[in-house]
Amino acid sequence: MSAVRPATRDDLAGLPAEVAPRLLGGVLETTVAGERVAVRLTEVEAYHGLGTGPVADPGSHARMGPTPRNATMWGEPGHLYVYLSHGIHSCVNVVSGPEGAAGGILLRAGEVIEGTDAATRRRLERRGVVRSPKDLAGGPGRLGDAVGLKHPVHDGIDAITGSERAGATAKLLLRAEPLETVITGPRVGVAGVAGTAAFPWRFWIAGDPTVSAFRWGRGARDA
Repeated sequence: MSAVRPATRDDLAGLPAEVAPRLLGGVLETTVAGERVAVRLTEVEAYHGLGTGPVADPGSHARMGPTPRNATMWGEPGHLYVYLSHGIHSCVNVVSGPEGAAGGILLRAGEVIEGTDAATRRRLERRGVVRSPKDLAGGPGRLGDAVGLKHPVHDGIDAITGSERAGATAKLLLRAEPLETVITGPRVGVAGVAGTAAFPWRFWIAGDPTVSAFRWGRGARDA
């Protein structure tokens, strides 16, 4: 694995669609209840809030402006927006964007490189089956399970300072040298035009086995 370094607020100050590729090959480290897990990031998706960037993003939780649910997205870059998907899965996003703007980068998939036993146990507790190592953090819900971060108690945890929140810490590390080749395309399972080539805001490492299979969102194929 390439050398990594701690991320800074400045690293994440740009628009999510610009920052997202820089996360690939980086690492999210968490310690929850004394158990440490590290995941090498292989797939991410960018989401902009209302008024963020030149193009409105109809697929974002912050598309209508600030709400109690998306408040973390409007905050300081480097915090983690942890939300509940379908009432079941805790999904993890890295907040990025200029001051006063909202943005999140969904961590869609990764490879567990440390803490495999803890990640496997968490996944078994939640799903009851782990078919292969690549499935441990392959998909946003699985990644959330593997790293142990939960909505709502860990929403807003700071991955720059590594300060504790609800018995957990998180640290984001970036590659010292960005990847030379990044693949981009429509976001997975996002409805309507937000899930089409009009928003090629999904970024992934070509050929990595943890990366999600693409699927169209509702109405996206015909949008």
